[in-house]
Amino acid sequence: MGLFTGSSRTKRQRERVEPSLFGSSREARGSVRRRRRRSLFRGLASLLFTFALWGAILAGAGFAYVWYTLDQKGLFQVPDREPGIMLLTSTGDVLAERGAFFGDEVRVDELPAYVPQAVIAIEDRRFRSHFGVDPMGLLRAAIENYRAGRVVQGGSTLTQQLAKNLFLKPERTMSRKAQEAVLALWLERNFSKDEIIQLYLNRVYFGAGATGIEKAAQKFFGKSARDVTLSEAAILAAVLKAPSDYNPVSHPDTASARAAVVLQEMVEAGFITREEAMAAISNPVDIKPSDYVPATQYIVDYAGEILPKLVAQYNESIVVWTTIDGETQAHAEKALRDRLNDEGAKLGASQGALVMLDTSGAIKAMVGGKSYAKSQFNRATKAKRQPGSAFKPFVYLAALEQGFSPESMELDAPIRIGDWEPGNYGQKYMGPVTLTKALALSLNTVAARLVMKVSPEAVISVAHRLGIHSELTNNASISLGTSEVTLLELTSSFVPFANGGTPVEPYLISRITTRSGQTLYERNGSGFGQAISSFDLGALNHMMRAVVTEGTARRAQFGAFEIAGKTGTSQDYRDAWFIGYTSYLVAGVWVGNDDNSPTKKITGGSIPSAIWKDVMEPAHSGLMAMPLPGDRDYQDDGYDAMAGNYDYEPQETAQRQEEPRGFFESLFGSSKKKEKRQEKKSTNFGSSYNSVKERAANR
Repeated sequence: MGLFTGSSRTKRQRERVEPSLFGSSREARGSVRRRRRRSLFRGLASLLFTFALWGAILAGAGFAYVWYTLDQKGLFQVPDREPGIMLLTSTGDVLAERGAFFGDEVRVDELPAYVPQAVIAIEDRRFRSHFGVDPMGLLRAAIENYRAGRVVQGGSTLTQQLAKNLFLKPERTMSRKAQEAVLALWLERNFSKDEIIQLYLNRVYFGAGATGIEKAAQKFFGKSARDVTLSEAAILAAVLKAPSDYNPVSHPDTASARAAVVLQEMVEAGFITREEAMAAISNPVDIKPSDYVPATQYIVDYAGEILPKLVAQYNESIVVWTTIDGETQAHAEKALRDRLNDEGAKLGASQGALVMLDTSGAIKAMVGGKSYAKSQFNRATKAKRQPGSAFKPFVYLAALEQGFSPESMELDAPIRIGDWEPGNYGQKYMGPVTLTKALALSLNTVAARLVMKVSPEAVISVAHRLGIHSELTNNASISLGTSEVTLLELTSSFVPFANGGTPVEPYLISRITTRSGQTLYERNGSGFGQAISSFDLGALNHMMRAVVTEGTARRAQFGAFEIAGKTGTSQDYRDAWFIGYTSYLVAGVWVGNDDNSPTKKITGGSIPSAIWKDVMEPAHSGLMAMPLPGDRDYQDDGYDAMAGNYDYEPQETAQRQEEPRGFFESLFGSSKKKEKRQEKKSTNFGSSYNSVKERAANR
């Protein structure tokens, strides 16, 4: 069999093939061409296969390299949002939030279905079907860009955009695009589609300072993203293409036009009906831009400055319990804004500040300016201004500690101290007056005379002892408040007048915990010791009370409460102050201009006193009227401190000679203070003062 087969094959091989002269030769040539084409196709296919194989190998190697480098950088982990801070009022209400306290601010299942659908329709219609990178989308974008001759479409998916926002810098390089694609694949592998769209909506930038759809909805519509309408959802999706160009506040027409495109895309994607789209278009969106930023932001900023001193570091969101009273804070913001708008504009004052403390030094309200949106500078804590006559209580307290009393007589007349000639408001002088009347009417010449008798050093010592931290100039002009202080330190230095004589350190934060409840900080401590004797405090409060009942701050009175305080106006009416207090609360108000320009004769008894009353009166609602602290045996029975119609004698202005007092006596007084003071009265003032006392007692 094998032989037969082999011999026949040999025979056929030896057969001669005769050439064909006609049709047979044509067929032969066609056969050759076919064989050549098949050979060419095989070659091209082989070449393409080789290229594809090597391309796949290179792509795989590149993918592996990119994956490895990203893994080495630790990028395969969704970065946590910066730990948030939730600030609570003293009653536990949310005052403000900074950062993302609860991580992502909204869950996708809390949103109306059309909210994520609007974003998907306009940004990535195939989001639910692709694997993180969309080849069809890339091809479509390439064709459209080729036809337009420029880049008009991007091929990035929502997942790629999220990867870019989460992990990468905004660079336009091939390596970054490769990293973006790899990270997109990782996201798709580790998260569901709903989780990806939720991350995207909470981390994408919508413009106008709003990152995340919740902040954007609040910014543009004044409502939560959970409550937006279909029209509003279309606006939010429209903004994403170019946040500045499609901002609905500054560019409402372009935003609306883009929103119409979003609605059309939603119809084509089958998310909504054409009727629903037409209804949304026919109902224009009511843009309510949140231009007003509440003054609580001043508190947030101040808390941010304090936090590092109380808690060095924290890796999770924290809860900060503040001392702020939410209702009082709201009243303070409104009062300051309304008074400046109504009265300040007419009188040339554009700014103001307010701070309120309780008698322990806890800050109950703080407003650092008229508008936080326009100026983030906190005038309550950072602006140093001349307090004017609001500084005089330290002068009078120093005088009381050196033997003077509320009924002591002093001359109100022109005075010259070196090159300095202090004058009264309106250049009016009253002659001999009691110290009570001099303080109530804020007579400058009397304060100047007093500071020269007790010494500037004594006044500075009193001010620092009670809470003034700023540097004070050691000269006679300190009597009129020429050294600059902040509103917070001046107000806190009045707290001892309200709490029985104990200085305080003002504080805003009482407790800090982690979100899980771990306590990181809790305020405690007994505070400072008493720095004003009860006798001197009673005398001073009597005098300061007269400022409100009979003097420059009568506008501040309300109810049956004992109110005391001091107005202040700096040179050329640049600053107007009122610092006032009851036995419950102390509040300070400043009004002026940031550029230090003069106002139109605003005094502390005008707008500042009115603002003070606007805030303090509701803050005392429901409280029982209580007397101010201090010994009330400071004056002789039957003496009318406000009368002051006594003959003036030269001996009353003589320099007092004092017994040396020890440190503790100077700081806290002594048990025999009253007896010593009565002795000083008779020896220091001589017969003329005794005759004044006798006339007063016989009244």
